[in-house]
Amino acid sequence: ALRDLVEAVVPFMGESVTDGTLANFLKKPGDRVEADEAIAQIETDKVTIDVSSPEAGVIEKFIASEGDTVTPGTKVAVISKSAAPSEAHVAPSEETSQKETPPPPPAEKPKVEAKSPKVESVKPQASKLASPSEPQLPPKERERRVSMPRLRKRIANRLKDSQNTFALLTTFNEVDMTNLMKLRTDYKDEFVKKHGVKLGLMSCFVKAAVSALQNQPIVNAVIDGDDIIYRDYIDVSVAVGTSKGLVVPVIRDTEGMNFADIEKGINSLAKKATEGALSIDEMAGGTFTISNGGVYGSLISTPIINPPQSAILGMHSIVQRPVVVDGSILARPMMYLALTYDHRLIDGREAVLFLRRIKDVVEDPRRLLLDI
Repeated sequence: ALRDLVEAVVPFMGESVTDGTLANFLKKPGDRVEADEAIAQIETDKVTIDVSSPEAGVIEKFIASEGDTVTPGTKVAVISKSAAPSEAHVAPSEETSQKETPPPPPAEKPKVEAKSPKVESVKPQASKLASPSEPQLPPKERERRVSMPRLRKRIANRLKDSQNTFALLTTFNEVDMTNLMKLRTDYKDEFVKKHGVKLGLMSCFVKAAVSALQNQPIVNAVIDGDDIIYRDYIDVSVAVGTSKGLVVPVIRDTEGMNFADIEKGINSLAKKATEGALSIDEMAGGTFTISNGGVYGSLISTPIINPPQSAILGMHSIVQRPVVVDGSILARPMMYLALTYDHRLIDGREAVLFLRRIKDVVEDPRRLLLDI
């Protein structure tokens, strides 16, 4: 019978990932599973990874519990291969396993009940001491304490590291979107027909950023200890908001890409991000980030640098505003741009010229064609 049992273990999770948290089980003991079917999910600092059944069979039991910290090779479940054909035999064990599993919640409840009288007995005394003007805290029963997901912890640590390390400074400009929007309107149908992907705004901003980074290589560099690392390639990270948190997948070697290549790259990464299917490698590196808060309606913001980079461009919502053009006041679709940069490495002059180049290219995309 032992020979019929196989174990589902935590897979290799990527070069830089040493452990993860067992987030949830997708199956119950007694459930039938196919080979390579996911039975549990593990949250790491960067992505969610499935634990799959090595062979078809029935889940005998789980060895690990939800919330456990696990490493590659940790055993998660035992699967019985022999139980697979005759599921009738499984039903009793499923019942007993399910009967055996409910006791933990009742066992946990008394703990909560034991705690709550203490809280209540302390509270009246606390309220006597509190002055009438002091705001009363909401009752504990209406609070929920949940453990922070790994991805959120990772985001929190990286943002604090960014604030603690960089001398952050943000410079602003605004861009008239008239010509770029006309370009899109004129060629959107032909673009889809030829390339099979829609022409978005993002590809032009990526192309503009590439041009600006080539003009100001210092913005593409980064401080490492007492050295400056200059990167002769341009990998643009694109910030994507998902239900689980912000992820920043990378479009590689953008300096060699055309508009269609960039749009395809963004679409593919955004789809994977939404499905939680991004690999560690797809989020590693990057030399510059573009974040588009405009999709949520943000008018202006000061984005925060994504280490190990030295600058980030913030795009915002497009709003019709009165603008003076050749002495006349016209309504134009305007967007505020923000560039946050590491002032330890990049001087104000370079930062302003960099943002100015992006403005010039977006306002007149023909510049890209003529390289001027």
